[in-house]
Amino acid sequence: MKTFLKTLTLFIAVGAIGGAVMMWMDPSGISWGGEPMLDLLRAKMPWPDVFFRDFIPSGVALLAVNGVTQLLAALMLFKNHRLAYWAVLACGILLMLWIALEWWIWGFVALSNVFFVLGAVEVVCAVICIKKTI
Repeated sequence: MKTFLKTLTLFIAVGAIGGAVMMWMDPSGISWGGEPMLDLLRAKMPWPDVFFRDFIPSGVALLAVNGVTQLLAALMLFKNHRLAYWAVLACGILLMLWIALEWWIWGFVALSNVFFVLGAVEVVCAVICIKKTI
């Protein structure tokens, strides 16, 4: 289970880091089809003129919430840290909350649905591992 969680957390971290870099390379979203999503962000989120003029703040948020946290959880798993499974649990919950926000903004999108399931898998696996260690 630990090897699976290492792989899963790294996969999610790489996806988040890649998504953030993509947003920074083309903050308008035109080259990767995100331009219509920016309009939805502006319509539904607070302070659209401050945070949603482009995708740079969204990239920072994605990196901070799902990239760095997942990477730290993976590192904790590799180091056999006693709180590693708790970190994975927190990451899974954060990911599911992030996706729930995406659903509220954009509706159900296939990639979002996949990542919600991955977050749920993290939560279930982490709970199983925590119960085994208690």
